[in-house]
Amino acid sequence: MIFPRLALTVMLLAVPFGAQAQSDAEFAKLAKSAGQPQIPGLRIVYMATLGDPALAPWKNIILHQTEGAPGAAKSLAEGQAKNPTKRGVTLWVETDGTIYWSVPETVITTQGEGADRNDNKYIDNSKTFRQVIKTNSIGIEFNGNAPDVRKPLTPEQFKAGLLLVKFIQERYGIPPERIYAHNWIDYKDARYCEGCELAERARAQAYRPTGAKP
Repeated sequence: MIFPRLALTVMLLAVPFGAQAQSDAEFAKLAKSAGQPQIPGLRIVYMATLGDPALAPWKNIILHQTEGAPGAAKSLAEGQAKNPTKRGVTLWVETDGTIYWSVPETVITTQGEGADRNDNKYIDNSKTFRQVIKTNSIGIEFNGNAPDVRKPLTPEQFKAGLLLVKFIQERYGIPPERIYAHNWIDYKDARYCEGCELAERARAQAYRPTGAKP
């Protein structure tokens, strides 16, 4: 026999668990969908329609910051859309958290320096040196740290960025240990650590895509 108070406790514990499981399943389904999926909590402007994520080559996520003026993310993304393989990234994030998906998800943009860091300053570079490169890594650029490159992301960018990373992880099956700050894999501007704080926080979420092994 289950006493009323114990039964109530069991019910209260069971409801959030079931709701969370359903939410996770819905998130996974939405993240892998074609078209222009809108993830609750994100504002994504698609300049290219998504298709089958299995056709995309992405195994890693690289987080960048650019010295573009606040408000420039849209024009930067539009420039990328017109010339997809120019130096740049797939996704651009404005200071207000708005995300611009600039090119088809199978297009390889010209980002990074070819994973040339091998000093183990931030992480073990034996796993990244000449390995985390443009052909297997999707790039996300956070705009707006001009005129001071040391300016951190806005609270809106942090909020959007953490959820966007989970979306990208789920869509392409990328585990948290394959999220990288640009400074972790390339020799960059010595004045600041590009993408590092967000990369640390994104990894700390410990989000694993559906079906991924721990």
